Amino acid sequence: MQTDLETSLALIRRGSEEIIEESELTAKLKQGRPLRIKAGFDPTAPDLHLGHTVLIQKLKHFQELGHQVLFLIGDFTGMIGDPSGKSETRVSLTREEVVANAETYKRQIFKILDPDRTELMFNSAWMDKFTAYDFVQLCSKYTVARMLERDDFHKRFESNRPISIHEFLYPLVQGYDSIAMRADLELGGTDQKFNLLVGRTLQRQENMEPQVILTMPILEGLDGVQKMSKSLGNYVAIEEPAGDMFGKLMSISDDLMFRYYELLSDKDMAEVHGLKQDMDQGRKHPKEIKEELAMEITAKFHGASAAQQAREDFARVFSQHELPSDMPEVEVEADQADLGGVLVRSGLCQSKGEVKRLCRQGAVSEDGRKLMDVQYALPRGEHVLKVGKRRFVRVVVRG
Repeated sequence: MQTDLETSLALIRRGSEEIIEESELTAKLKQGRPLRIKAGFDPTAPDLHLGHTVLIQKLKHFQELGHQVLFLIGDFTGMIGDPSGKSETRVSLTREEVVANAETYKRQIFKILDPDRTELMFNSAWMDKFTAYDFVQLCSKYTVARMLERDDFHKRFESNRPISIHEFLYPLVQGYDSIAMRADLELGGTDQKFNLLVGRTLQRQENMEPQVILTMPILEGLDGVQKMSKSLGNYVAIEEPAGDMFGKLMSISDDLMFRYYELLSDKDMAEVHGLKQDMDQGRKHPKEIKEELAMEITAKFHGASAAQQAREDFARVFSQHELPSDMPEVEVEADQADLGGVLVRSGLCQSKGEVKRLCRQGAVSEDGRKLMDVQYALPRGEHVLKVGKRRFVRVVVRG
């Protein structure tokens, strides 16, 4: 899609934290050629969540402007472990773990990106060919003093926490990736700024035009306070069921809703500002605006039909206090009807340990009665169990 320069810059700036340097970006855009837009993702876990899609959404913006996206899967850097924002050394992943996770990334990213304008790359393609001499040469490009300027390294050094030598390799390899990929611009979260700057430095040393850096903010999770993280339980996975995704998005605060609109939605920002005015001036209820957001995001990953079904189920369960239409069903014999085993068998919980934790939190119930004992034996007959705020399972105990 051809647009004028100011329109292009407005879309690129949307939601961004910092552009280094915007004058360089303007000059590159004026060249009139498709730019090579790089973003790297280490496959440290098999599933992506909405926090990851902040960068992917920005990559989509560049595709809409006619540029080529270089989606880098860091199968080599993933074995080092990114030290960004960490107060201790990351546990390195095996090659097998990294490759398995990378396969799931390939499936998930094209829910947003245009495959025809996306070049999928793996940094093992060039890093596996590195000799010991090549690594020595790469390490000679940067000093320990410069590395210790990095905030997380500096804090660990000052507090006598260990810094492994291999951690210094991470920003160097990420920077070398930009040389190998001939990147015109690299995207990253605000916590990646140091690594992105290393890429600019190394490109200059190779007499290349340095990449422009664009940093994006870290998305807050459902709690609106801490960054979205699976370990914190405040996340929305992009492959979780449509009903769960819709329900989680309906749980966010009104203020956070507009943050999500800016960073995750395809709506024009003028339209988003209009929705905010409608809410502030009482023309639209916040719930109605939030439903639009939940519908859009759920449809993006599951399709319009599944999103509509999720919306209807949400209304049925939470507005009309009815049960969802697609509730899973489990049949068990009476001697296998312990609460923990039933919920694991249903797929709503991963382990009996998780069931035990949810019971302690009062998050498992039947007809409003909280079930606190993971060993509780469900009596013969039909039961509808509720787990958390929005998950249900019908259990039939035979025998």
